[in-house]
Amino acid sequence: MPENNPIAIHLGDYKPTPYVIEHVEYDIKLHATNTIVKSRFGVSRRPGCHGPLVLDGEGLSLLSVSINDVASSAFTYENNQLIIHQLPDLVREIQIVQSCNPEANTVLSGLYLSNGIFCTQMEAQGFRRFAFFYDRPDVMATYRVRIEAPKSLPVLLSNGNPVEAGDVADTDCHYAIWEDPHPKPSYLFALVGGDLASVHDQFCTSEGRKVQLGIYVEKGKEDRCDWAMQSLKLSMQWDEQRFGRAYDLDYFNIVAVSDFNMGAMENKGLNVFNDKYILARADTATDTDFVNIERIIAHEYFHNWTGNRITCRDWFQLCLKEGLTVFRDQEFTSDVRSRVVKRIEDVKTLRARQFPEDQGPLAHPVRPTSYIEINNFYTPTVYEKGAELCRMMLTLIGTEAFERAMDLYFVRHDGDAATVEDFIACMAEASGRDLAHFSKWYDQAGTPIVRVSSSYNSNNKTFSVVLQQSTPDTPGQFNKAPLHIPLVIGLVDDAGQDISLQLQGTGLVQGGLLELVTEKQSYRFTNIAHRPRISINRGFSAPVIVQGDSTRDDLLFLMGHDSDSFNRWEAAQTLGRSLLMDHVSALKHKTTQPSATEFANGLALTLGDPSLDDDFKALMLQLPPQAEIAASIGVDVDAEHVEAARQTVRRQLAQSLHDELKHILHRSVETGPYRADPAGTARRSLRYTALGLLSQIDESFAVSIAHQDIAQANNMTSEYSAIAAVLNTSDASSILESFYKRHQQDHLLVDKWFMLQAQRSLPDSAVWVESLTRHPDFRFTTPNRVYALLGGFSGSNFAGFHASNGEGYRVLADSIIKLNGINPQVAARMATGFRSWKQFDHGRRQHAARNMQRILDMPGLCADVFEIISRTLG
Repeated sequence: MPENNPIAIHLGDYKPTPYVIEHVEYDIKLHATNTIVKSRFGVSRRPGCHGPLVLDGEGLSLLSVSINDVASSAFTYENNQLIIHQLPDLVREIQIVQSCNPEANTVLSGLYLSNGIFCTQMEAQGFRRFAFFYDRPDVMATYRVRIEAPKSLPVLLSNGNPVEAGDVADTDCHYAIWEDPHPKPSYLFALVGGDLASVHDQFCTSEGRKVQLGIYVEKGKEDRCDWAMQSLKLSMQWDEQRFGRAYDLDYFNIVAVSDFNMGAMENKGLNVFNDKYILARADTATDTDFVNIERIIAHEYFHNWTGNRITCRDWFQLCLKEGLTVFRDQEFTSDVRSRVVKRIEDVKTLRARQFPEDQGPLAHPVRPTSYIEINNFYTPTVYEKGAELCRMMLTLIGTEAFERAMDLYFVRHDGDAATVEDFIACMAEASGRDLAHFSKWYDQAGTPIVRVSSSYNSNNKTFSVVLQQSTPDTPGQFNKAPLHIPLVIGLVDDAGQDISLQLQGTGLVQGGLLELVTEKQSYRFTNIAHRPRISINRGFSAPVIVQGDSTRDDLLFLMGHDSDSFNRWEAAQTLGRSLLMDHVSALKHKTTQPSATEFANGLALTLGDPSLDDDFKALMLQLPPQAEIAASIGVDVDAEHVEAARQTVRRQLAQSLHDELKHILHRSVETGPYRADPAGTARRSLRYTALGLLSQIDESFAVSIAHQDIAQANNMTSEYSAIAAVLNTSDASSILESFYKRHQQDHLLVDKWFMLQAQRSLPDSAVWVESLTRHPDFRFTTPNRVYALLGGFSGSNFAGFHASNGEGYRVLADSIIKLNGINPQVAARMATGFRSWKQFDHGRRQHAARNMQRILDMPGLCADVFEIISRTLG
C-alpha cells in the first residue's frame, strides 16, 4: 500500500485558480545535479478570492522567495505545495529561486538527462518537478526563457522564437533566450540542452510565413531524419488544406531522445520525441516504423491547434485534445495512404486495446469523473474511443456541417482552456442538430452491444430489421441508458449490388444511415425483390459490438461481394472468430475439429481479385487475435486451448491456400530500391503474411525463404518480417542470434530483438523472458526496452503470459515491483497487463490474484501502480 493514502480528484470539484498569472519569465542554469531555476511572474486576484497563493512543487529545493523585490519568509513548503502567505494587494512580481537534480530523475518527468541531453517532459504534471507554479492546464501564460549552460552543450532550445544568444562574460558558458507569444499551460513548456546534430529545412505557410524547421538528434544519427522532415512538411501542408490551420511561429523544432516515457510530446514549437518515432533509414526501420513516424509527427503537429492553441480546462477533458487529434491524424493517414486499410487497422487497434479496457475492471468513460493519478488515464478509451466519438459526429452531421463546426471551434475557443461541452456546442450550432443525447457517449463507460434480427416478407417485398442496444455494467456504472448510435447499413442483392434503401413511410435513407437512439427500434425497407444480405455498421460507423443474424453463407457472400470494403473484412473476421471458437469448444469437449475449407475458399476469391490492394489482402488473411477470442468466450478461458485453436486454423488455411500463398511469394520478391510508399508497403505486408502461414505446414521451405530474404535484404522490413514469419520454428534461435550480432550497436534494433524474443512460443516463455531481464543490454531504466520485452510478453505472447503455472504473472509482477521505485509511469503501464485476468479459468485467476496482491502489499507502492492494481484486483 502507498505510505499515504492517495486522494482521488473529482471532475465536479473543479474551481478556477484564485490568482491569475498571465506572463512568466525563467532564468535557468543547467547543471547535471543542481540546475538552478529562477522564476518571475506577477499575479492578480480574481474578484472575491482571498487567501494565500498555493503553488505545486515536487522534489524541489527551495532557495528563496521574494515579493515586489523584497525577500519574504511568509511561506511554507510541505506536502508538495509552496504556500505564500500575506500577499499585498498589488503583486507586481514574485521571484522564486529553486533547484532540481536532473541526473537523479529516473521517472523521466520534469527536467532529466537522457544520454547527456537535458530535456523535459511536463505533461501531465511534470512541471512541478521543475519549478513552483500552478501545474494545471487552465493557467495559460506567455513565457520568456533564458537558458545558460556550458559551451559543451551548444544547443539550447525552448518554446517559441529565438530572441537572443551569446557568451556569458568571464565564463565558459553561453546563453539563449526564447520567447513564446502564445499563452500556454505549463504542461506545454519545453527545454532542451545538449551536444546535438541537426537537419534543417523551411516551410512557407499559406499565410506567407517562412517557418524554419529543425530536427535535433544524437550525433551520428542525422542521416536518419529525412523521412521525419518530409512527414512534418506533409503534415503542415495537409492541416492547411483540410482544416485551414496554418502554423503560427517562425520556428518549429523537434528533438529526439532515447529515454522517453511516451511516443512524443506536442510542446508549443518544440516537440520532444522518443527517437523511435524519428529515426528511420531503409536499413534500420521497418515499413511499420515509417508509417508510425509519419503518423506520430502528424499527430504532434496537429496538436498545435487541437491541444495548444485550444487546450483543455482540466485533465478530465483530456479526450478533447487527444481524441480529437487522434481523429485528425487518422484522417491524415487515410488521405496519404489507403483509407480502407487505415480504417481496418484503427478498428483492430480499438478491439485489441480499448474493447478489453471497456470490458474489464479498468473501464472508464471517455471523460472520466475521478482519478488518483492522471498519468493512468492516457488510455485507449481517451485516445482511440475519443477519436471514434469525433468520427460519429462527422457521420451524424455530415462533412460540410462538421467542417463549419471545426471552423467555429477554432475561432471561438482560440486561446481558451475548453471543455467537451464547448466542442459539442460548436457541432450542434454549426449543424442545427440537438446533440444532447449523443453527449452521453462521453460520460458512459462500456462498449454497447447491438443485436440485429431481420426477416424477409416475399409477399409484400419488404425486409424488416430490428435493432436492440444494451451496454453491460462497468465498475461504478449500472443500468446504462441507451446511446445515440449512428449505424450505416447496406442491403446487398444476389448480384452483389447495393439495393436502394427506402424506409416504409419515410422515403429514401440518405447514405444508409440509421440512428438508433432508443433501446429498441424497428425498420421496414420496401421494394425488395429478393431476400438481401444485410451489411451493417459499414465503415465501423459506431464503436459497438454487432451481434447479427447473418448466416455463414451470408457472411461468405459479403466477404466476397460487399461494396463496403471494411465490411468485407468484417465478414471475414466474424467467420474467423466463429471458426476459432468452434475449435476451442472442440478441444474442450474433445470432439472432432471443424473444417476451415469454406472459409479458405472465401479467402481464395479475395486473393484472386485483382481489384483489391495487397495490404487489404494481407489483412483478410489475418485471423482475429487470441485475446479477442478469449473476450468472446468471456469466462473460464483456457489460454492453451485458444492458442492451439488458432494454430490449427492457421495450418488448415495454409494447406487449403498453399498454391495461392506460394504464388504471392513468387510475385512479391523485392527488386529495386526500397520505398516506404503504399504500394511497396502493401506488397511486403502480403508477402510476409503469406510466409508466416506457410511456416505452419512447411517449416523447412519457409525458413529457406526467410534466410534468402535476410541475406538479400536491402531494407529492415524484409529482414525483420522474415524473422517474425518463422519466429516459432526450430531455426528461430540461430536466426535471432545472428540478427543481434549484426545490430547490437543500434539501440532501436536491439529493442526489436527483445520484442521478437518476447513473442516466441516456447515451452516456458516466462522463464526465458525473465532471463532476458538479466541480459547486458536490458535496463529497467529505459522505457523502450521495458515496453519491448515485458510489454511484448504480456501483450503479444498470449499462451506464454497466461501460462497455467502462473509464471507469466509472477515475472510481470516482479518486474512491476522493480519498476515501482524507478519509473512509476512505466510500472503502471505494465500493470495494465493484468486487466483481463477474470476471463480465465480458476487456476489462472488464483495465480493472477496472488501476484497482484504481492504488488499491493509492497512497502512504498507508488500511487500510479496502486490505482491500476487495486482497481484491477477489485
